[in-house]
Amino acid sequence: MTFPDITSDLKAAMPQLRGRLLANQSLAELTWFRVGGPAQVLFTPADEDDLAYFLKHLPKELPVYVVGVGSNLIVRDGGISGVVIRLAPRAFGETSAQGDTVTAGAAALDKRVAETAASANIGGMEFFFGIPGTVGGALRMNAGANGRETKDVLTEAVGIGRDGTRHVFSNADMKFVYRSSGVDPQIIFTSARFRGTISSPEVIRARMNEVQTHRETAQPIREKTGGSTFQNPPGNSAWKLIDAAGCRGLRVGGAQVSEMHCNFLINTGNATGHDIETLGETVRERVKANSGIELHWEIKRIGIPA
Repeated sequence: MTFPDITSDLKAAMPQLRGRLLANQSLAELTWFRVGGPAQVLFTPADEDDLAYFLKHLPKELPVYVVGVGSNLIVRDGGISGVVIRLAPRAFGETSAQGDTVTAGAAALDKRVAETAASANIGGMEFFFGIPGTVGGALRMNAGANGRETKDVLTEAVGIGRDGTRHVFSNADMKFVYRSSGVDPQIIFTSARFRGTISSPEVIRARMNEVQTHRETAQPIREKTGGSTFQNPPGNSAWKLIDAAGCRGLRVGGAQVSEMHCNFLINTGNATGHDIETLGETVRERVKANSGIELHWEIKRIGIPA
């Protein structure tokens, strides 16, 4: 699918724009599933000021989406009408530590946050080592692993609104709940500050090794996957419900429920976005029929079906 090219009009309306605008840019290579159609416009801002300038002058009728490393994302095969913004690590990926605090750009990998904290003998952020996403995604979905969540360590987040205004959010302002935050979905996070506790480097490294070992032995991390597919229902585990419903190894086209971990879907090589989403919906139907429990997607799904 090809969308009308509106990049020339956008550039004309924003003469001071420094970031890069691309028309009908494929998004498949920007997601871990390696599926999906193009973005009508893909914008990579030069820095926070450039992002604010762009949003302030962007026509209000154009929808805006944000993509990080695409580790928890399905882009549908028809692509995305409007603007997709991708914060590049070059401009938004810096991390630093001072005292018991780590500051990180929204494009920094969660794993990098853990590594920066460990290098400064800051404990409490080891769980980030096992989350294959970026800080921006962690803020939006209160990402967590191994019994800890983003809400446990966040002190401050910064984001840009749809009108180009810069906002600063405290932990309370984020209104964190399980795998979500209550901040306006139109806010694009640009950086965050996390606080841990000064600890022994041996203890920190041992905990990070535990996190990594768990991932390698329990999750299909070397497959084309999107991480945990469904949220854990209260008092239950999504993978156990999926397994009990007989979905382990279930296939739709080129998509398959992982044999290693039932809450992971994988692209076996030639899956489409439709295959993966249909497989997920099939799993939800079977779990509901078997247990009466309705699973809710943790993976974000955006775009137009083919």
